[in-house]
Amino acid sequence: MKIKKDFIMREIDGEYLLIPANATALEFNGIITVNEVGAFIWNQLETCDSKDTLVQAILQEYDVDEDTARKDLEEFLAVFQKANLITV
Repeated sequence: MKIKKDFIMREIDGEYLLIPANATALEFNGIITVNEVGAFIWNQLETCDSKDTLVQAILQEYDVDEDTARKDLEEFLAVFQKANLITV
């Protein structure tokens, strides 16, 4: 999984925003907001090479069981993929 480099995350007043840049800004009309966990996952996508690695990172950072972490990650990645923010 890789982040499409045409989106930049910014934190503004405690809110995390994914903002389109470059040519994507002309094609993508809007800004995507994510919560703290979403921002964490986004940042982990820079270095994690598999879903299992992402799950382990989530388990180390948050007090959550593995099944919940895996299920929530799958849902989150599906949203990212549907919005064309990541490539698989």
